[in-house]
Amino acid sequence: MPQTGSRGRLVLALAVAGTILLTAGWTAAIADLRSQERRNDPPPPAPAVGKTVSSQLLDPRANGTAYLDDTALSFLDPLRGQSGKVKAAFRLPGSDLADEADPAVREVFEKETTGSIVPGSGEGVPAEAGVYKIAVQIDQARREIADLRLITMKPFAAKKDDKIGLYYLGSWPFEGGGKPRSQSYANPAGFIEVTRENKTVPVSEHFKLGDFLTKDQYDVWPKYLVLEPRLLDKLELVIQELEKQGHTVKRVQVMSGFRTPRYNKSGGNTGGRANLSRHMYGDASDIFVDNDGNGTMDDLNRDGRVDASDAKVIADAAERVEARYPALVGGIGIYKACCGHGPFTHIDTRGYRARWSGASGG
Repeated sequence: MPQTGSRGRLVLALAVAGTILLTAGWTAAIADLRSQERRNDPPPPAPAVGKTVSSQLLDPRANGTAYLDDTALSFLDPLRGQSGKVKAAFRLPGSDLADEADPAVREVFEKETTGSIVPGSGEGVPAEAGVYKIAVQIDQARREIADLRLITMKPFAAKKDDKIGLYYLGSWPFEGGGKPRSQSYANPAGFIEVTRENKTVPVSEHFKLGDFLTKDQYDVWPKYLVLEPRLLDKLELVIQELEKQGHTVKRVQVMSGFRTPRYNKSGGNTGGRANLSRHMYGDASDIFVDNDGNGTMDDLNRDGRVDASDAKVIADAAERVEARYPALVGGIGIYKACCGHGPFTHIDTRGYRARWSGASGG
C-alpha cells in the first residue's frame, strides 16, 4: 500500500506540471499572435499640418514633437541686424518676410490684436496692416519665433489729401515732382500703423514702436510713422559700443524720431530743421542716455557737468560703429542744451557721411 500511494502522488504531480507547461505555451502563443496583429495595423492618421502649427502658435503650453534648430532658421538672422537686437521686420503687403534658402520653409502669422492665424503663402506677408507673431514650419517641424515680429505697413498710396484717416502727414519734398538727389530721398514705401494697443511693441532690445512717433495730434489714433530697421540696428550697436567703453546704458530716450513733413515744417520749435530732414524718412533720431529717468542727458564723461561733451561721448561711439559697419554710414550731430531741452546726439543712416554740431543739420 505505501508503494502504491507514492506512485499515485508522483503521477498526480507530473499531470499538474504538464498542465502548467501547456497553459504557459498557450498564453505565449496568444500574446505573440496579438503582437503580430498590432504590428500589421495601419498607423493612426497624422493631424493636419496647418491645424497643428496653428495650435502651436496659439497655445504656448503645447509641445511640438518636431523641432527646428537654429541652423534651419538662419535665414531670419539678417532681420535682426548686425547687432542681433532688432525685433521687428517692416513689410508691405505681398512682399516676402525674408530670403529663404530652403523653398520648403513656410511662415505662419498670428495677428496680435485678434489672435487670427494667417498661413504664409506664395502671396507673401498678410495684406492687413498690423503686428504679427511669426512661426516657421518645414514639413511637420515648427517653431515660434519669440524675439521677432512682422509689422505689415500701409502702402504710400494709402495717403489721401496728405493724411491717412484722421492723421495728417503732409507732403514729402519730391512728392509733387522733381528728382530726389538719391533714392534715400524718394517717397517712403509705406507707413507703420501705430495704435494705443501696439505702441509698446518692442522693435529692438531698447526701443518700442511708440518711441519714434511724431509728437503731435495727441488724441488722434491710429497714428502713422516711417521707421527704418537700419536705424534701430545702428542705435543698438551704439549702445553696445558705449557699454564696451564702460558706460552703463539702461535707458535711451528718443527726443525726436520720425517727423511728419507737416510737423517738420511747422510744428513746435523748428530751429535747425532741414527741409530734407532725415527724420521725415524714418532713419534718424535725436537721443540721449537717461538712466535715472530725469528727462535729460546723464553725465557720461563723469566730469560733474551735463553738457555737449556728454553728447560727444555718444557721437564718438557712433563713429566707431560706422568704421566697423560702413553700410550704416550717415549723419552724426552734437547738440548742446537749448530751448528747454538738454544736450543730445543726432544719429541717422542716410547713406553718406555728414557731421555737424550746434543747431544745424538733421
